Formats: sequence, structure tokens, C-alpha cells
Amino acid sequence: MLVLFETSVGYAIFKVLNEKKLQEVDSLWKEFETPEKANKIVKLKHFEKFQDTAEALAAFTALMEGKINKQLKKVLKKIVKEAHEPLAVADAKLGGVIKEKLNLSCIHSPVVNELMRGIRSQMDGLIPGVEPREMAAMCLGLAHSLSRYRLKFSADKVDTMIVQAISLLDDLDKELNNYIMRCREWYGWHFPELGKIISDNLTYCKCLQKVGDRKNYASAKLSELLPEEVEAEVKAAAEISMGTEVSEEDICNILHLCTQVIEISEYRTQLYEYLQNRMMAIAPNVTVMVGELVGARLIAHAGSLLNLAKHAASTVQILGAEKALFRALKSRRDTPKYGLIYHASLVGQTSPKHKGKISRMLAAKTVLAIRYDAFGEDSSSAMGVENRAKLEARLRTLEDRGIRKISGTGKALAKTEKYEHKSEVKTYDPSGDSTLPTCSKKRKIEQVDKEDEIIEKKAKKAKVKIKVEEAPVATEEEEEEGVLVVEEQETSVKKKKKKDKKKHIKEEPLSEEEPCTSTAIPSPEKKKKKKKKRDNED
Repeated sequence: MLVLFETSVGYAIFKVLNEKKLQEVDSLWKEFETPEKANKIVKLKHFEKFQDTAEALAAFTALMEGKINKQLKKVLKKIVKEAHEPLAVADAKLGGVIKEKLNLSCIHSPVVNELMRGIRSQMDGLIPGVEPREMAAMCLGLAHSLSRYRLKFSADKVDTMIVQAISLLDDLDKELNNYIMRCREWYGWHFPELGKIISDNLTYCKCLQKVGDRKNYASAKLSELLPEEVEAEVKAAAEISMGTEVSEEDICNILHLCTQVIEISEYRTQLYEYLQNRMMAIAPNVTVMVGELVGARLIAHAGSLLNLAKHAASTVQILGAEKALFRALKSRRDTPKYGLIYHASLVGQTSPKHKGKISRMLAAKTVLAIRYDAFGEDSSSAMGVENRAKLEARLRTLEDRGIRKISGTGKALAKTEKYEHKSEVKTYDPSGDSTLPTCSKKRKIEQVDKEDEIIEKKAKKAKVKIKVEEAPVATEEEEEEGVLVVEEQETSVKKKKKKDKKKHIKEEPLSEEEPCTSTAIPSPEKKKKKKKKRDNED
């Protein structure tokens, strides 16, 4: 059996002398304790040396991708085919390729792995003619070259520059706002009307830098900075300004602040152009989908483009809204629909009703673009343009669907109807103005009396019937007692009627004017007086 062993110096093919010892896998390491013992098991048959590091890198990259190098193919055809023996290989994928192309029987098993480990431990004694220093230098050089190849290192693909640039851009915006606010407030004491006339901050600072004191506005030429109408307005306002007089030293300090504002704003525009170029070089598809500022902020928030590529679409959608998300989860409310992606142009141009849908679809397509930019070899933005066109078409269909629903045409196209002005003439109703009751109190009292009489008659009939049924045969004394009971009940019923009439009369004006919400609770003293009156009457 032959063994193919790859080193940083070249290819080595060993011949196994004693195959019986290979059967004992657990004790095989003992046979490679010393170079003498190792030479008894394997013997070097052929060694193909690399000429330089470039050749070694080409050979190893081919092995990593599961391909056979030209140099290796020549060695295998020359030695292994003539020997007519099976070949032991460390990589099963490589063994399959050798078997397909060269029709050689290859072996890969745990025994082969142990054998390779033993050969590697005694490589200096088994491969003569190669010095340890040369071997170490070739190993180091090949390791560096191989790591660069695997990372596919490129100066244009460094995303740390984007992270720093977008952070600096945000800091510059904050500082510019503070400086401009301070400049307007400071110069406003001397010439307050100028701040209202000129709204643009950079033009304001340039005018201030060119003129200085408000007395110089009459002779100054501002046609390069302002249109004629605004220039005339500024000169007119300078003559009748209500501002206070300021010393030359104060004006010098204000002008120095203006120069700082102008320089920082110019540097900001330069930095923005640099960021645009970097984003188009590193992530062109992401730039097309969400814009350079939003894309750069997403990369900065994740840390790098590779970290951002590992995120799911749902995470990218709410990236930047972590506080709102955890607050919503804690209070069991609706979670946020968008984070940094809200500032993308596609989300901004949609109606509020469809912002959630579009942000979800945009996040899904943006994640595809991020992964394509991070792991793809092609640097074109064709995929981003195609996905953006799909999203715009989807947005149009969503907006059209809303128009169709409003017009009421269903699935058909929305048709514009002719405008017809329909005015309803309403007359004034004076009945709501009067606060007087519609019917008099006397009539209401009469109606109440009639109702009470009817109720009394019904009650008397019912009581008489009950007594007749209970006592069909009664004495004279019992009849007299029954008459007294009926008279007492009649008197009590009449008293109740009088009280009810008084209550009705008192409550009617209140109900007609304003509904009374509070219920009057009678005091315990009044209750006692009422009981005494009843006892006296009885």
C-alpha cells in the first residue's frame, strides 16, 4: 500500500513495509516514537519538491477545492499506476476525484488518519534532504499566503472605514447645528432681522463673513450669495435695524466662528462623497436598495458587513429600535415595525397604512443584497436594481388597491366620477330655544290623579275578594273590624297620593330644565317626624 502525504515543501509518497501492524489502530502511535521505528513501517518512495511559495499555494488551493494539480497528476501517473497498489489518502473528497480521473483505488479510514499522524510526527527523519529551517520557513510563508487567499483580502473591501466615516458624519452634523445656533444667537443681538430674511445656514455665515458689521451692508455687494430681491431686503433692514451696537473685537470672534462653520460644512460634503464611493465599492447592492446613509448605519450598528449578513430579515427590519422593542415586550404592547430602515426612500414615499408591509419586504430584499455583497465575488449592483424594481412595482399595486377600494369598482380599474355638488338646505328649528314646558302643570296633575284613582279601585276589589274567600261566614264583630281595617287602608292610600302629587310637582320643573343627577337622601330626623305625624293621625 502507498501513502500520499502533502507537505509545505512538496508531495511525498511512502511505501508501507509492514501492513500487519496497521491493524492495531490503538497501538500504532508506539511504532512512530522514534525515527528508527518509523523507518521500519514506512519508507519514502518519491518526493516531488515545490519550486517556490506560489507553486505551493496553487497546489494547496487545488487540494482544498477538491481538485488535482498538474504536478500531482504527473506524480500519480508515474509512480502509483506502475506500482498497481492502493493509495491511502487523508481527504476522502480528493480520493474520489483521483479515482474518477486516474482510475486508481484510494483508501480513507481511521487507520490511515493514525498513519498520517505518525508520519507527520517523524517527518524530519522520514524525508531526507530537507532541513528543518527550510521546512519551517516554507510552512510560515504558505500559511500566510493561504490565509490571504481564503480571506480574499482587498483594500477596497474594508468596512471599518465605513463605520468610522458614518460615525464622524453624525458627529459633524451635531457640532454644525450647535455652532450655527450659537452664531445666529450671537450675531442676532447686533442684527436680528438678518436671521429671519436668510434661512439657509451656510449662506447666513458667508454673508456675515463677507460684511461683518451691519453698517457695511449698504456698500457691500452680495449678488454672488443672494438674489437681488433678498439683497435689497437685507440692505433695507440693516438701515432700520433694532439691534445693539457691538465692538470690533466681538465682531472678530463672531467672524472666526463663521469661518469654522464654513470649513466644517465643506469637510462634511467631502466626507459624504467619500462615504458614497466606499459604499458603492463594498456594498453596491445595499446602496441601491436603501441608500448609502442607511446602509452605512446598518453596517455600523452590526459592527461589520459580515456580522450584518448573519442577521435575519426580521432583525434587520427593527435594527436600531431595540429600546422600543424591549419596552413593548415588557409592557405587552405592539412591537415596532421598523428601525433604521424607516429612513430608506422606499419606506418614506409610502402611505402610513402600508409602511409596515413595505419595510418588511424591503428588509427581506436588503438581507439578500447584504449577503450577496458580503460573500459574492461579483461587485455589480444588478441584483439590487432588479429587487428595487420589484419592490416599487409591489408598492404601486398596494397603492392602486387602496384607490380601487375607495372608488368602489372592485377588481376593475379605478374610474373617476363627475363631481356633482349636492347641497341640503336646512331650515332653522326654533323649538330648541324655549325652556318653558310644553304642557301646563295642572294638566299633568290631573293625569296623575286619574291614574291613581284607577289603581285604588283595582286594589280595593282585590282585597275584598281575598277577605270574602277567607271568611265566608263572619260574625257582626268581625265585619265591623274588617270595615275599620278597610277605612285605615283608604286613609293611608290617600296620604300617599298627596305626597306623590307634591313630589311630582317639585320634580317636573327640574326635569324640564335640567336633568338632576344627584339623588336626595332623607335625613334620619325627617324620618322620625314623619312617623310621629302618622301615629297622631291614626
